[in-house]
Amino acid sequence: MNEFRQKCIGKTNLIGSFAAIPHPVAVEVMAQSGLDFLCIDWEHAQISRDMIESMVRAADLHRVPAMVRVPGHAPEAIQAALDSGAQGVLIPRVSTAAQAEAAVKASRYPPKGERGVGPGRAAGYGYRIPEYLAGANDRIVVAIQVETSEGLANIEAIAAVDGVDVIFVGPGDLSVSIDAIGPQGADRLNAAIRTIIGATIAHNKAAGIFCASPQPVGQWAAIGARFFILASDTMFLGAGAAANCAAARDELA
Repeated sequence: MNEFRQKCIGKTNLIGSFAAIPHPVAVEVMAQSGLDFLCIDWEHAQISRDMIESMVRAADLHRVPAMVRVPGHAPEAIQAALDSGAQGVLIPRVSTAAQAEAAVKASRYPPKGERGVGPGRAAGYGYRIPEYLAGANDRIVVAIQVETSEGLANIEAIAAVDGVDVIFVGPGDLSVSIDAIGPQGADRLNAAIRTIIGATIAHNKAAGIFCASPQPVGQWAAIGARFFILASDTMFLGAGAAANCAAARDELA
């Protein structure tokens, strides 16, 4: 079992960020920032399949674990991400136990799953297939994202699925799905998040959540969340540029 998965299932506090800029340079910059891991955002960013591999390779260069948020539930996308050498996948919009089970099957080789064997980068382009097969099931992190009203309703069954390592809350989509947008919906959203995290912990899974800023990290850590994705490279770029531009203008005032 690799160190990253061991930390995830061992419920070590981990802080990562989304990598959305489709270039290895951005990954290298983020990898040197002190983050525990990066999650390449194939779901929402304009990243091509071949670029996924280049971004994973850049993270490997700096010994920072890279996982991939895949675009959906398709086994082909999950396999492509893992064949690139990613140390895990984050599957979005998991709303039922059946979807969680399918995510596990697509991420694990037989007999634990149905992942296909191929000569990708992870397996040394075919030169290390036997040794990769021998350890991949123990090394790959399977994280699923619960972010819908249906997922909230089914959280106990989802959390009970064997083979899921991390259950990750997507507060943005969840707030829309349960009609809890804005300040007026804050209490309802927080209650939903607490329900998801509570069920996750009760089933001995690692609980995670997206935080757009550092402030909510302590709030969710206090109730047991341990796996945090903090903003993204694009968000950090925008915030840093805006803050420095404002500071420079203040010097001119």
